[in-house]
Amino acid sequence: MSSDDARGHGGRWSDLDRPPLAATALRRALLRPDGLWTSLDVVARTGSTNSDLVAAASAGTAREGAVLVAEEQSAGRGRLDRTWSAPPRSGLFFSVLLTPGPGVPAERWGWLPLLAGVATASALARTAGVDTALKWPNDLLVTVDGQERKAGGILAERAGDSVVVGIGLNVTLRADELPVPTAGSLALAGARGTDRDPLLRAVLRSLEEWYGAWRRAGGDPGASRLREAYAAGCATLGRTVRAELPGGRELVGEAVAVDGDGRLVLATGEGVQRPVGAGDIVHLRPAPSEE
Repeated sequence: MSSDDARGHGGRWSDLDRPPLAATALRRALLRPDGLWTSLDVVARTGSTNSDLVAAASAGTAREGAVLVAEEQSAGRGRLDRTWSAPPRSGLFFSVLLTPGPGVPAERWGWLPLLAGVATASALARTAGVDTALKWPNDLLVTVDGQERKAGGILAERAGDSVVVGIGLNVTLRADELPVPTAGSLALAGARGTDRDPLLRAVLRSLEEWYGAWRRAGGDPGASRLREAYAAGCATLGRTVRAELPGGRELVGEAVAVDGDGRLVLATGEGVQRPVGAGDIVHLRPAPSEE
């Protein structure tokens, strides 16, 4: 059942601060013959939009530009299968199917979650008036009461010749609904607007713009200016961090750059610069001196 169809079920939509998304209006605004987005579906509830879209891509029933949005996810996932949950209609929970094609080498596909972060942060700055920072590799941060809080996350998964990129963003989550004290939302960060329809439109349009530029540049993060934009918005750079690695190992150093492959470069106390990839770390935390 789409959210348009669900509007008549009063009990389920009794929270007037959180109206359902208007799927028909979203399609009218976003689906164009010459555009990236080819389909847009809104479901009332699912386990994970990423899992659903990966399955559809594998079955050949979804093509590039498919967008799947859920009003509620019962089994939303983050990186390393960490769970993500939120009350119905309190945020944006959606996945998109992207097929970079032969013009973009597979080794550059690792930039897609970083690209999604840049696109989302820039859209939120314009539309909600919220300064959204990026924590490498996949977190979206907002400032609440002078402290950085995680308001969203990004998960990219390979699906054959395509990549499914999922974005979860807390929009109207209230203080008493926070899953952990370090979480936040656009509302708690003082957003000038929390209507999810224009927010979703803005994020998808920004994602289309950045993805188009990146693909036209053959996935080159320099030529597409993606690397420059990511570095400008990345709160991790310039900080001393501790990368927790598999097997209980760790690496401490100042985050000095994001390299051409999207890896975070740490300058260690031994004077060595070590790149770490998103798949290499379990956690990335502030070093004790910065906690």
